[in-house]
Amino acid sequence: MARLFGTDGVRGVANRDLTPELAFRLGRAGAYVLSQRGSGARFVVGRDTRISGDMLECALISGVLSMGVDVLRLGVISTPGVAYLTRHLHADAGVMISASHNPVEDNGIKFFGGDGFKLLDDVEDEIERVLRDTEDRLPRPVGPAVGRLYEEPAVVAYERFLLGSVRHRFDGLHIVLDCANGSASHIAPELFRKLGARVTVLNNQPDGVNINVGCGSTHPHVVQRAVLAEGADLGLAFDGDADRVIAVDATGQVVDGDFIMAICGRALYERGELANNTIVATVMSNLGFIKAMEDLGIRVERTAVGDRYVMEAMRKGNHVLGGEQSGHIIFLRHTTTGDGMLTALQLVDTVVESGKPLAELRTVMTRYPQILENVRVTDKGAWKTNPRIQEALRRAEARLDGWGRVFVRESGTEPLVRVMVEGPDERELQETVTELVKVIREELGA
Repeated sequence: MARLFGTDGVRGVANRDLTPELAFRLGRAGAYVLSQRGSGARFVVGRDTRISGDMLECALISGVLSMGVDVLRLGVISTPGVAYLTRHLHADAGVMISASHNPVEDNGIKFFGGDGFKLLDDVEDEIERVLRDTEDRLPRPVGPAVGRLYEEPAVVAYERFLLGSVRHRFDGLHIVLDCANGSASHIAPELFRKLGARVTVLNNQPDGVNINVGCGSTHPHVVQRAVLAEGADLGLAFDGDADRVIAVDATGQVVDGDFIMAICGRALYERGELANNTIVATVMSNLGFIKAMEDLGIRVERTAVGDRYVMEAMRKGNHVLGGEQSGHIIFLRHTTTGDGMLTALQLVDTVVESGKPLAELRTVMTRYPQILENVRVTDKGAWKTNPRIQEALRRAEARLDGWGRVFVRESGTEPLVRVMVEGPDERELQETVTELVKVIREELGA
């Protein structure tokens, strides 16, 4: 049987794959595994703005309460907000109901331990084992032993933490914010205004179904257009649960996660605050980023794709900065997970401290041409053993040998195979990726 937990919690189409029945059972199993204190144990639960959040929140909370564990309901908040408040409120665990940048039809459930970190694989496996094998034998407390539900208006504490992470005010800056009609919609504009910035806000009117629709970090052209039209200093685009951010400079150029790590990493390095002179990135980070950091004397440690692998390497090596090209950046001295709003604040704080515009700071690296195509497939793991696909991959690698690279992986959250090629010759790259994608689509296409 396939593992229920993916690279970022349990994901699926809400009310079809991720049903309220499953959410209830996850609540019970999670409460059994993660509640350490018995009487007095409590979880914090948050969600993003998608319409299915109400349904899944009610079901999951019911499951937790049925185990005698209290719940502090946070309402709509960012995923990193849940992580922070789990620690701040001394809860046994946190749960976020969100599918991040995915379409509104999807939703997900992810757990945080009492330390605010995402669960290790073996803990997720234990929750899954309990859910599948022993759920019917879990205790059923009655009377006063049943859990209680409390509304917890703790977002102010999270905002205070974010504001306290920066060294400077942002007076005089004009910043465009695209909130993706998601979790950042009410928090991000308030943060930047309190720091003195003039703010133009886009897509901060969530209605339950417009989250991520043609906006946010997966559609940076929206904030690009607005920055140019407004003559703003920079723009920031969040995703649905605000755990990632993509920036745009005053000239309309996209500043993705690689650029953000390069800019902030160099600033930390120059202040002597980049532990081990190392940044942790994934194998998807651009070769231009790797070269630029090497030229500065900064080592880049590369991991498999996924913030959990970045975090694992950071904790193991005592590193303070890591992340993904997608804009999911971890500042480990500040918090325990990627936080789009924290990253945005750190980036703008670096701009202010440098006295230079973001367009100048982004020249710290030159981005190599990189082409990424997603192929929707019937079996996203089958490419590894398909002879024709493997032969096409060998041809592509031989074609780019010595000057570029090709990378294929399956999505952790969708039925997709992702094909990425990178190198200095864009025409050669396009021919390579077109040939490889054609074979994958012929062999496995949905």
